[in-house]
Order: sequence, then C-alpha cells, then structure tokens
Amino acid sequence: MGLKRREKHTVSPGNWTPAQRAPLQQNRAPVSWDKDRRIDYKLKRQDSTKTLLIKSEQLLRIEEHDFAMRPGFGGAPIPVGIDVQVESIDSISEVNMDFTMTLYLRHYWKDERLAFPSGNNQSRTFDSRLVKKIWVPDVFFVHSKRSFIHDTTMENIMLRVYPDGKILYSVRVTVTALCSMDFSSFPLDTQNCSLELESYAYNENDLMLYWKNGNDSLRTDEIVLSQFFIEHFQASSGLAFYSSTGWYNRLFITFILRRHIFFFMLQTYFPTMLMVVLSWVSFWIDRRAVPARVSLGITTVLTMSTIITGVSASMPQVSYVKAVDIYLWTSFLFVFLSVIEYAAVNYCTTLEEMRKMKRGKIPSTFNASQAMAFDGCFHDNDIELTTFPRLAPTLTSDPLTSPTQSSDMRPTEGTRLRRQRSVRENVDLLVNNSYMIDSYSRLAFPLSYLLFNTIYWSMYS
Repeated sequence: MGLKRREKHTVSPGNWTPAQRAPLQQNRAPVSWDKDRRIDYKLKRQDSTKTLLIKSEQLLRIEEHDFAMRPGFGGAPIPVGIDVQVESIDSISEVNMDFTMTLYLRHYWKDERLAFPSGNNQSRTFDSRLVKKIWVPDVFFVHSKRSFIHDTTMENIMLRVYPDGKILYSVRVTVTALCSMDFSSFPLDTQNCSLELESYAYNENDLMLYWKNGNDSLRTDEIVLSQFFIEHFQASSGLAFYSSTGWYNRLFITFILRRHIFFFMLQTYFPTMLMVVLSWVSFWIDRRAVPARVSLGITTVLTMSTIITGVSASMPQVSYVKAVDIYLWTSFLFVFLSVIEYAAVNYCTTLEEMRKMKRGKIPSTFNASQAMAFDGCFHDNDIELTTFPRLAPTLTSDPLTSPTQSSDMRPTEGTRLRRQRSVRENVDLLVNNSYMIDSYSRLAFPLSYLLFNTIYWSMYS
C-alpha cells in the first residue's frame, strides 16, 4: 500500500489523461477572459481615443514604413512649401539687439506613404500625438536666441493629411532672434531686421525649401508698436553655404522699422534745448552778481550731465558716435561755454578795476569785493573819467565843395582818426570793457546754436 501511494504522487502532468486535464482547462478559461477584459477597460480609461488612434495609424499604414527617412529618399529633393502669418511683434530691444515675434508657421509637402483611400476626398486632421510618428521637415530659425511652441491648453500643432498624400503641418511659435542694428543715426534711424528659416539636416540635394505662394506667402495682422512704425514686410529666399555640409535653402522674412521721434523729442531734445536756452539767461544778469550766475551755470551743467547719463544707460555700448550723442554733447558744450564766458567776464572785470585803481580813477574808499558780493551792480558815479573835448564844426556841409578845399582842412586837436585795430588791441578793448563780452554773447550764442540745429536736422531728418 505504501508503494502504491508513492507512485500515485509521482505521476507528472505530462502523463495525465484527457479526462484528468479537462476540469482544469474548464476552470482556467473564464479566468483568462476576465483578465483580458479588465486590461482593455483599463486602457480605455487611460486614453479614450486609443481605439480611434489605432484606426488612424492603420489607415495611414504608419507601421509599414520607415518614417526616419524623408519621402523619396535617394531620388530628387522633396519640395517643402512655407507659409507664414505674423501674429505680433512682441518686443524690440536695442540693448540686446534682438526682437521677439509670434507667428504661425505652415509647411506643405507630399508623402505618398501616408496616402489613404477616401470616397468623399476629405482630409483628416490630427494633433501633435501623430506628428511624432511620421516624418516632418526639420525647419529651424537661424540666429535665434530663444523659441518655443505654445502649449496652452494643448500644444498648438496641427497636422492635416489629404487622401493623395499631401500634408499641411502648422505650428504656432514664438521666437527671439538677433537683429544687427546700426545706431549711427539714433533716434532718427531706420532698422532692417530679418527672420531666417532653414532646414537643419537636409541640404539642397535632399530638401528644397521655398515660399509656397511667392510674396503672398507672408501675411501679417495689424501690428502696432510703441516706438516703431513698420514700413515694409517682404519675403525672399537665398542659399547658405557651410563648408562641411554644403548648400542649404534659406528663406527670409524681412521687415523695415522706422523709429517714432516724438518720444525722444519729449524726453531728450526739448529738455536739452531748454537747458541751453536757460544757460543764456546769465548773459542778462549783472556781471557782479556772482552767486546768481555761478549757480545758474552749475545747475545747467549738472542737468545736461543727467540727461546724457540717462540716454546712455538705455543704449548698447557701441564703439561709434550716435546722432543723439552729437546733439547732447554739442548742447553740453554750449552750456559749458556759457560758464566759461562768465569766468572770462569776471576775470576781465577784475583786471579792469585793478588798472583803474592804479590810475587813481577809483576812489580809495571803493570796496570792489563788497560791490561784487553784495551790491550786485557797478556804480559808474563813483568813478571820475576824463572826457574828450567837444569837436568844432570845421567841415563844410556843402557836398559840392572841391577836393582842394577838403584837403586843406586839418583835424583839430582832440579829433579821432579811425584805423583798423590789431588783434591785441581788440583783446585789450574787451579787457578794458568787460561788459562787451556779455553783449556779444547775447547774439553769438543763439545764432551759433540755431545754425547747429539747422545743420543737424537737415542731415538726419
């Protein structure tokens, strides 16, 4: 009995009879079916479009082709048309020399591997999930600093497939690209910026990039900028050469920006003009009012320095002179010269007083320092000056008098004979009559500044 029990327990499942296997198979089948049903229900809960997506992939026969290769690999280059609609120009930075643009970028090409039968010839539209499983052109933005595809609320990507294999691939993207700006005429300048598109991996032997509708391929919405006026949008194309990979097709979106001058007139030019005119007020203040004239000159100089610093802080550090620099520094020179002018007047006045004191023409009781600091004016009544003797009317009033009669007349004592003065004599005249410097400055400074403005605005406007 013990031996028979041992043999019963050593029978392997491979030696079981069909009658012994039947109960186990009947019990096992319902368990497997229930498990598959639970897994399928779980997948449907994770992605409700899973069944539809599988049908689309089967319709397009995605699993039957290698979409790592471009359409028509080994043959002629595949033509890819580009269509761009500019939505907005978000910002233009002079400091960073770049611009930010939001646009709709559309690609058009034909891939016969995605052709499908359709009775009504209707296209099928998909989102970004199918885009990752097929071949799309690898277009990138040349000289771009940053770029991204909008993803609110879903990725802004659209794929439309037609029954004959034609494809429309559209994406909404924001890109920040380099713009080489020339500030030699700033702020009366016009900037020429461009956004360049090119295939990264496929040269002209594999991919031909072109504007789908020529100049009509570039469309823009109504764009309004705060500091610029968009004069022109243009689509063009060309070729780019790389020494290691060859020639590539490149597309250009070129736009011309003209700067609005009114903002800079209010913030820079008008305040500068007022400071220059304010510095001329000192020419009408008495030359002995030292505190008034010095404080006015220093105030205008410091204000001009503040204006120049503020403009320089908002501009890139370029190595050439800008138009606004010429205007600001010339105006600063006028303000500075007005201060120097008073220094010359004060010095000449001091020399004039010292000479008169040596000649005894100023009373010893006259205090020049007190008159300069407190009185604010010069009292000519305190000075005794000798006058020229009155001239006798010796010349005849008859214009028909003969030359011989006129030649016989000799100038009497005290008569002045005019002759051309030398430079030294003119300087001595100004030193002895320092009030004349202010008189000349009242006319010379405004005329010089007016001439400068005429030349400046005629050159840069």
